[in-house]
Amino acid sequence: MTFRWIKNAMPRGIYARAALILVFPVVFLQLLVSVVFIQRHFDGVTRLMTSAVNIDLQFLIDTANEADTAAQARAALAPLGQALQISTALPAPAPPATDINPFVDLTGATVIDTLRSGIADLQVVSLEDRGRVALWVTTRHGLLEMDLSRRRMSASNPHQLLVIMVVMGALMTVVAYIFLRNQLRPIKRMAQAAADYGKGRITPYTPTGAVEVRAAGMAFLDMRNRLERQTQSRTMMLSGVSHDLRTPLTRLRLGLSMLDDAEAADLLRDVDDMQKLLDAFLDFARNDAADNLEQVVPAAILRDVLHDAARIGQNVGLAGIEGPERAINLRPLAIRRALDNLVGNALRYGTQALVGVSVTERAVRFWVEDDGPGIPPELHEDAINPFVRLDPARNQDKGSGVGLGLAIVSDVARSHGGALRLGKSSTLGGLKAELIISR
Repeated sequence: MTFRWIKNAMPRGIYARAALILVFPVVFLQLLVSVVFIQRHFDGVTRLMTSAVNIDLQFLIDTANEADTAAQARAALAPLGQALQISTALPAPAPPATDINPFVDLTGATVIDTLRSGIADLQVVSLEDRGRVALWVTTRHGLLEMDLSRRRMSASNPHQLLVIMVVMGALMTVVAYIFLRNQLRPIKRMAQAAADYGKGRITPYTPTGAVEVRAAGMAFLDMRNRLERQTQSRTMMLSGVSHDLRTPLTRLRLGLSMLDDAEAADLLRDVDDMQKLLDAFLDFARNDAADNLEQVVPAAILRDVLHDAARIGQNVGLAGIEGPERAINLRPLAIRRALDNLVGNALRYGTQALVGVSVTERAVRFWVEDDGPGIPPELHEDAINPFVRLDPARNQDKGSGVGLGLAIVSDVARSHGGALRLGKSSTLGGLKAELIISR
């Protein structure tokens, strides 16, 4: 609970997290070195250098105080200042009101503190000129200004250390990020291959990278191959079952055709029901991967559904076509089978159906609405499960199947990386089934 805000603030992508892992230690190390080295080493060096200069400054102050007149003091200070490389002015012009220490001056505070601790009559210190130090001292002949090079008081260019640290830190971070990206790329490739397989597409993938990543990649390939073999085995078994069961059903239908119509009517209905049940089982267990991805326009599939419904006299209308009519990768046979199931369910429990499609950059959404009794929200999840019938919530007079209609649609949606969503129709008042397909 305490660190939840840290978790929420963390980046989501693996590249961003890797960059944070690289950058944070480098920045932290640079800050630590800056504080420890600059504050201790440079401040110590500056304090020692300024203390040595204090001796020369105090010598000039004592010389000025020992002179009888201001003229004698100026005469005595001139050669001494030239020898010590310190400019002097007596009496000095008006000094600044307070000490001048620029914010960017890393050692300015140390210089001023050391000067004040070593010179008793010091009035003002100015570090306005980055290359010079000007100070004003009270003497018996008036205010004395002394000006000298800053290089005599503090180490030159202390910021160079920071520049070198930042530049080298950035360079090493870039190099480390390039190497890390090469290690993360196989993980992203494996994730993409897994996502494509979840949408029914088999993407060529070869395990690369570190030993652990290669092991995970080989495990993924083994799993995918096992699933493919299992799917192929199921398809072959169902093909055999279909052939074996259709043959006796055909013989039964031929035998019943030789009987009187009155006697054979009930038996023929039973045979037709058996045929429908068999078709439903095979339709549910059909291998959708056999239906290859094609570039198709979703609106064209919807128009085919409307056209076929009009040919057989079904009351199916167009709810709307939203978004651009561009071709995208879909399995047209699987989508058509799913829409036919939804339309069949809508007309089975209602008298009217509306179909529509919406295309966006992220998903394609087909929907079918009816004016039937609908399904209660608490039963939506159960309705999608195979072999579950919700006849008490629907219409018993319309007959009952095996509970595979919505399960087939849900299976088609999952094969495309999408989902089936059930709700209430705001237009007709019945059930609204939405087939959402990820792009």
